[in-house]
Parts: sequence; structure tokens; C-alpha cells
Amino acid sequence: MTIESSLSICRSASHASDPATAVRELRAGLDQPNIGLAVFFCSPHYDRQQIRQALLQEFAGVPVIGCTTAGEIGPLGYAENGLAGFSLSADDFEIETALIENLQDLGLDQGHRRAQAMMQKFQSRGFELNSNNSFGFLLVDGLSVREEALVSSIHRPLGDIHMFGGSAGDGLNFHQTQVYSNGQFHSDAAIFSLIYTTLPFRVFRTQHFEETDAKLVITEADPLRRTVTEINAEPAAREYAKLIGLEVDKLTPMIFSAHPVVLRVGGEIYVRSIAKVNEDESLSFFCAIEPGVVLTVAKGLDMVQGLLNAFQEVSKEIGPPQLTIGCDCILRSLEGTDTGLKSELAGIFEKNNTIGFATYGEQFDSMHVNQTFTGVAIGSRQA
Repeated sequence: MTIESSLSICRSASHASDPATAVRELRAGLDQPNIGLAVFFCSPHYDRQQIRQALLQEFAGVPVIGCTTAGEIGPLGYAENGLAGFSLSADDFEIETALIENLQDLGLDQGHRRAQAMMQKFQSRGFELNSNNSFGFLLVDGLSVREEALVSSIHRPLGDIHMFGGSAGDGLNFHQTQVYSNGQFHSDAAIFSLIYTTLPFRVFRTQHFEETDAKLVITEADPLRRTVTEINAEPAAREYAKLIGLEVDKLTPMIFSAHPVVLRVGGEIYVRSIAKVNEDESLSFFCAIEPGVVLTVAKGLDMVQGLLNAFQEVSKEIGPPQLTIGCDCILRSLEGTDTGLKSELAGIFEKNNTIGFATYGEQFDSMHVNQTFTGVAIGSRQA
């Protein structure tokens, strides 16, 4: 399989159907002296116990984290039914990684304490972290429904340090999503990595929507279940359908993908995607929605041009990325397939050395979002 590498970053992927062979091929592509961290993204197609056993054998002595996916992004762009990953050398990266378990019982200060302890570990080694030299990377069980509380809790002690991440996937099955740390796959858990480097980098996000004039006031909702019962004091599905000019029975996943709603915070918009219509005409979302929130129906723009523009801005700041760690919403991948644009998107990922996965949701700083690409682009050391 295609293998790419630089002085301190290696990228690789495998599409071997046998788990042991796939891990062996991935390991060969990620091999370098003094690996500080290896990260993999794993198709749910594989038997996880066999993947685990192969990881323990092939990566013995190497810190490894990863997660299951709804599709992988490898050296050649979009892929499925395989493994993709990267390794970072300890020569250019200082890394602290923490497993956060029992997300259902997550206290408001649990993520805060964990992130604060990680910051203190860096300080004890003489590293003063800030947004110019450090970033956070989060992988979380995509069916935990706890991303909002988790990212809010973790982000508080980081100060101006940016954080991004993705929610683990399970193809289109929505049955079991897991993260991997300490030699085990874990459900109801997350992995937070804090990474210091002297290489240039930029944490960024991109989406391809803009606001319309159609406003939605959430008048009744259950944030814990991510369900909205009433919009503008009317049954939620009926009112949403009216605002986009359709009948309730015409609402489909592709309609939701084309007409998400957005929340404006601090002058920026963040996408809140609808998952389905329920029998009682309530709407289930992929993000928690609070009563009283004002949302706006969005309309789609050119997804390919949006991705191109994002990478052009990144390259202006740091030069061509030698690695982009990317978390791309499964809804973007599905839209790319439906519109025939997936090969163009894959080409942009390939050109910008992207390794990542299709997610069940994305994280950016203190926000959990949908239909977004979030990531970090890492450049080369300046001469």
C-alpha cells in the first residue's frame, strides 16, 4: 500500500482484508526511530479482537491510540474497509495522552481536572504551552451522546490552546463505536491528547453552509436525548418542513443534509444536523439542542471550493502540510457520494497529506458540531 513519510511524520494505510496483515502493513509504513505516538483509524469491517492482538504484537513498546470509523481517509484520500494512520517522532513532538472512561457518569469537572493535570505535566518538564506551540486532539465514542459536556469540560483549562477532534463511527450501522488506548478498545470513553511541537501548525475547520432568513426558536426540547419537540411553538418536524417548503413525509436524510440548521456563537456559525423524524413529529439531532435557542435554516454552498479555500488559507500560514489530521463528518462523505464530488474531495485530501476518518460528529474548541471538517495541518520546519 502507498506509504508516505518525512523526517518526523509517517503516514500509511492498508486495505488488506486480514486484520493481522492490515496491521502489519500499517506498522511497516509508520516505522521510524523514536515514535512518540502512533494513531490509527479502523474500519468496523475488521474483527476488533484480532486487530487488538495484532496491534499488541506489531506495536510493542509504542504508544498507540485510535478509533473505529464511518470511513477512513488515507494517503490516497477517501477509503473504506481498511486501516489508516500516522506516527509522530518524539524528536519533534512532546505528547501527553489520557483515557477518559465512564462518559455517562462524567462530572462537570472531570475533563477539566484531566486536562489541567496534563498541562501541569508539561510545565514540570519545562514546557510552557500556548496556542503557538500546542494543540489538543480528541477521539470520543460516537454513540456516547456526551460530546458536549466532554469538550466543554476539557477546553476550559486549555486557555488559548485550540482543540479539535472527531466522534468514532461504525460505518452506517450505528451499533457500536469505540476508541483504543492502553492496548484495549473502549466504549463510553474518550482519548484526549495534548501535543507540543516546534513545527508550524494550524488548527482549523471548514463547512459549506450559510444562513437563510428562516429562524427557528426551540420552544421544547430534551438536550440529553438530543430531541426537539417544538419549534416556534409548533410540532418540530411540521414547522421545520414548512420553513423549507416541504411536507413532513418528504423529510429524508438527504433533505436534512442539504438543509441543516446553524447556531450563531460569537460571530461564527456552527452546524446542528437533524438525524431523523420521530413518530410524534419530534426531531432527533446529532447534537444537543437547548430550549430557548434560536437557530437558522442553512443552505449549502460549494463543498469542494470550501475545502480548497480552507487548505489555501492554511498553506499561506504554514506552507504545504506534511500532515493534516482530519475529522470529516459522515454527512459530508455521503453528500460527496450523492453529488459525485467525492473524487474531487479525495484529491484535495491527498494533496494536503490528510490522514483521518469519517465521523459521527466533530469537535472544535469547546463546541460539538456536525457536517464540518475539523483538523490540524502540520508544516515543515522553516529553513
